[in-house]
Amino acid sequence: MGDASTPRPSCVPLTCHGHSRPVPHISFSPLENQDIYYMISACKDGNPMLRDGQTGDWIGTFLGHKGAVWQGRLSPDATTAATASADFTAKVWDTHTGELLYVLQHDHIVRAVAYPFDQSRMLATGGFEKKLRIFDLQEQPPTSEGAASPVTIPTSQAFEIGEGVHTQPIKFIVWAKDPSVLITASGDTLRWFDLPTRQCTRAIKLEAEIKSCELVSLAPSHSSPTDIGVGQPVLAVAAGKTACFWGGLKAQDELKQFKLPHGIASVGLDLKGRKFVVGEEPGTWAHVYSWEDGKELDVHKGHHGPIWSIAFSPDGNLYATGSEDGTIKMWKNCEGFYGLWRGGAPGSSAD
Repeated sequence: MGDASTPRPSCVPLTCHGHSRPVPHISFSPLENQDIYYMISACKDGNPMLRDGQTGDWIGTFLGHKGAVWQGRLSPDATTAATASADFTAKVWDTHTGELLYVLQHDHIVRAVAYPFDQSRMLATGGFEKKLRIFDLQEQPPTSEGAASPVTIPTSQAFEIGEGVHTQPIKFIVWAKDPSVLITASGDTLRWFDLPTRQCTRAIKLEAEIKSCELVSLAPSHSSPTDIGVGQPVLAVAAGKTACFWGGLKAQDELKQFKLPHGIASVGLDLKGRKFVVGEEPGTWAHVYSWEDGKELDVHKGHHGPIWSIAFSPDGNLYATGSEDGTIKMWKNCEGFYGLWRGGAPGSSAD
């Protein structure tokens, strides 16, 4: 390696193929035993995929949606996956067998799903109905027949939160670490909701439509008080040319805002490495910026379409980008051997 003033070369990424249409969303599971974790990718081809989080190796495809899948998330215990689709349903799947467990019926396109931080039997949904709903899956145990007879839950059995509040489609839902707090991104507005009262307690209008809104966290074994957010999850939001960040148990304490020289379609946050990554819009590059002063540290080239989603692994050792070009790229974010990378600093080849 050169001296400290020598810029590091851009990381050589692993590329995950398999999807035939754009990838609007990717997310990781929490860390499991032996530091295992998983990644789920939503795709407009209607076939969300489960992968090994460290290597990107394909594990399986959840088959059953009849329209584009806009979002996918893994439960806190990684035993189920939830997907939001243009076919007017959200679906819940068994991650070990691939079986469809639940069909959550809606009256319009579903764009967002979210599990609580540490509860795998509840699910929040939102979309073009402009309604935030909570489905309690504990009340409807799956049938022993599994995929042969998934449980169908109508919207009438869900709880609506903040009735009449949203005036535009709900694109993202985040469940704060405080389980009584839910956050939605709808149009250019972030809203915080109190679950016990079902009321909206706060709304912040941003400079433009919110393109990305995610709660970023590290596994407890990898987090520390010196991290961004002092060991707590951080809400990362992209809107217009601004990346915004909130911390605390309710994810409502403003930490920083960065006004960038270009539009951004997505944002990811490296809590331990104290930097953030954005997908430029318009464009196909990922830009890495310093949390301390906002200076550009690196540019990642390789995608052939906009980057709609950026997610850091639960150990912080890599991050993944999902793109309009139908691929997912995984970028090393640590020193030494990791996953399929042989060793060296971030920027070492995966061959």
